[in-house]
Amino acid sequence: MTRRGWALFAGLAIIWGIPYLLIRVAVREVTPASLVFLRTAIGATLLLPLSLARGRPRALLARWRPLALFTVLELAIPWLLLSDAERRLTSSLAGLLVASVPWVSALAVRLLGSHQPLGARGLAGLAVGLGGLVALLGLDVGGGDWLTLGQMVLVVLGYALGPIVLARRLSDLPSLDVVAGSLTLCAIGYAPFGIAQLPAQLPSAQALGAVAALGVVCTAVAFMLFFELIAEVGPVRATVVAYVNPAVAVALGVVALGEPLTVGTLVGFPLILLGSWLAAGRPAARGEPASG
Repeated sequence: MTRRGWALFAGLAIIWGIPYLLIRVAVREVTPASLVFLRTAIGATLLLPLSLARGRPRALLARWRPLALFTVLELAIPWLLLSDAERRLTSSLAGLLVASVPWVSALAVRLLGSHQPLGARGLAGLAVGLGGLVALLGLDVGGGDWLTLGQMVLVVLGYALGPIVLARRLSDLPSLDVVAGSLTLCAIGYAPFGIAQLPAQLPSAQALGAVAALGVVCTAVAFMLFFELIAEVGPVRATVVAYVNPAVAVALGVVALGEPLTVGTLVGFPLILLGSWLAAGRPAARGEPASG
């Protein structure tokens, strides 16, 4: 990847490793529907005025169908299910399970007929990362809560398919307009449920801070970086960030919340990191040296 690609990748890996901790804190006092509403409403409030000031809403309105599909796949379904799952899963384990996104994305791209090459190194990376995920599931999850695991499967599918819709149907539109429109749609859709389920008493400063950080840093800022990363390296390699942000999720979970550092994490996570390094490398073109 280019230096810019690596910089975007590193920044997003850190920023998107934080939400698992923040969600875990927020759902102690706020329902998942309210959390999704507040998170998207904050992000839309910050970005929509900037988008409208550019005076180009018509192009986005003409693409309302793919925009709605992207919103459902990337925001509406995954954020609700992830928030609910973290009532029972540790933030560390939730973050590690999302590491399967690149493998699912690569499989989906090929099933949908894309010819974007990954090369032997990229495919090996996805395989190694999947091996780490299998080790994690076998050692840490075992015969756990299958409903919660089912929710996480849907989260992974949404995160894998959303960037593909974005790359195929919305990539020619300004990223600011797309993310502002998507957040606005999601906030409007969740408003009836999210407002109705707001707590009767004002949540603690810790919960309010978690909600605010989710809306500003992990939503508005993160999506701008994510769209730039997709434009720079493609939708499959962009989702490889899901291999790296679990490191932040695990570290924060252990340090800030006292979550256990398990055998599954110690065995599976190094494989996930190795898979990330392999899968992020751009395959060399004919006559071009391989890049790391």
